[in-house]
Amino acid sequence: MNMTFRWYGRGNDTVTLEQVKQIPGVKGIVWGLHQKPVGELWEKAEIEAEMKYIQSYGFHGDVVESVNIHEAIKLGNEDRDRYIENYKQTIRHLGEYGVKVICYNFMPIFDWTRTDLFKELPDGSTALFYEKAKVENLDPQELVDTISSAGNLTLPGWEPEKMAQIKELFAAYENVTEDDLWENLGYFLQEILPVAEQAGIKMAIHPDDPPWSIFGLPRIMTGRNSLEKLLGISDSPSNGITFCTGSLGANPDNDMVALAAEFAGRSPFAHIRNVKIYENGDFIETSHLTADGSIDLKRVVKELSDIQYDGYVRPDHGRHLWNEKCRPGYGLYDRALGIMYLHGLWDAYQS
Repeated sequence: MNMTFRWYGRGNDTVTLEQVKQIPGVKGIVWGLHQKPVGELWEKAEIEAEMKYIQSYGFHGDVVESVNIHEAIKLGNEDRDRYIENYKQTIRHLGEYGVKVICYNFMPIFDWTRTDLFKELPDGSTALFYEKAKVENLDPQELVDTISSAGNLTLPGWEPEKMAQIKELFAAYENVTEDDLWENLGYFLQEILPVAEQAGIKMAIHPDDPPWSIFGLPRIMTGRNSLEKLLGISDSPSNGITFCTGSLGANPDNDMVALAAEFAGRSPFAHIRNVKIYENGDFIETSHLTADGSIDLKRVVKELSDIQYDGYVRPDHGRHLWNEKCRPGYGLYDRALGIMYLHGLWDAYQS
């Protein structure tokens, strides 16, 4: 298990690499060029500068999250080939600097979706919260306004230039079905996977968050059948999954222990976090502690231990503790606690 920590870059994160270095057992930084417009080529000089900075603190930069996919590719429109060529060249550049895994997603318009960024938990901490009925009755622009309240730090998947085109994007997706989205994902993968293989990079798709349709938009990475279908698109060793317990686990129909047993071997990257699911379909993110949420993280980690999982792992969204002012879900303290909990489970199972 190769423990990592997601970091949003100098000037774009409240957490510093000096602080991350003090968390025991963290080997790598999961990074990205988050201020680059989606679809633009990542230049070698930009990649080199970020990698050298990460490595100067003794970390590897093997995992990039994310090289986001332009909506033209998801829509399959006439501009997609231009953006796919940029994506291919970005893969080549990242491979030259030692990147091993690229995490990406194929969610239309919206990335992760929550209705409250700082919902208070019984212990006084706050966390990301999803209110199902509110989303079902919410105008998408209201959701944009909620997410935009996070401040000046970039939120991947919620880029300002994209959010300014909400009406136009919804119109573009009006007649796009799940079958269309699968076809467009297949086209994308058939184009980029040979390049990824040559570059020594595994592509790891992130499940939809939450794993169901919102605002009538198609979503396709939602559970076991979709993971199986994704792997069936290509048997390339570069075609893989980001195994995210929190995203898939928000749907109680997804048995995360069973999914770990079946798919961990095809998941070069794993996000491990917990959520508490309520009977009405709402969910809130909790500490990583198994007892605090609805996901049996103890047994998920046991499955990883049983196969001697050597992929990259990171704690995912954390609570906001001790008055920390941070990017929603991405503070220092709770993710550090999560790392130590995951290390503890791993050490116990490996002994």
